[in-house]
Amino acid sequence: MPNAKVLEEKKGIVSELAKKLSGATSGVLVDYKGISVADDTKLRAELRKAGVDYSVVKNTLTLLAAREAGLPELEPVLNGTTALAVSSDPVAPAKILSEYAKKHDNFKIKAGFVEGKVIGVANVTELAVLPPREVLIARVLGGFNAPITGLVNVLNGNLRGLVVALNAIAEQKSSA
Repeated sequence: MPNAKVLEEKKGIVSELAKKLSGATSGVLVDYKGISVADDTKLRAELRKAGVDYSVVKNTLTLLAAREAGLPELEPVLNGTTALAVSSDPVAPAKILSEYAKKHDNFKIKAGFVEGKVIGVANVTELAVLPPREVLIARVLGGFNAPITGLVNVLNGNLRGLVVALNAIAEQKSSA
């Protein structure tokens, strides 16, 4: 039986991890076994630059935190070596870790979550190929702009036709 001090420390870790999971928009769990320290350092730097919090936590503590955060579906993947990447950006962890997994055969994505819903490996890779948020917003705004542009062109065409017709009538009257 662990002593009270160790138990309190673990409760604090679980509580902190549960807050992290609850507050994150998205997260990805990976099996990092076999990657070199140099590769891990590069990966951590890239994740940090993108605002992604990446850490290695014991599976039992992660399971307790996941249950507390409302993500008990993560239990089946919490075995072996597990690292967790969480972010307020819904795409960043999936994009960076999927790209890294393509280059390193021993680095495997286990599962992920978005907005409190657990997703599988296939969904994580689909999420990774989404364009950046700014591009998606530009596409939506472009979609809103297209009908307005079309309306302006139609109205300009009608006005142009009216001006041409009035000009022809004026020329006809002046020559008569």
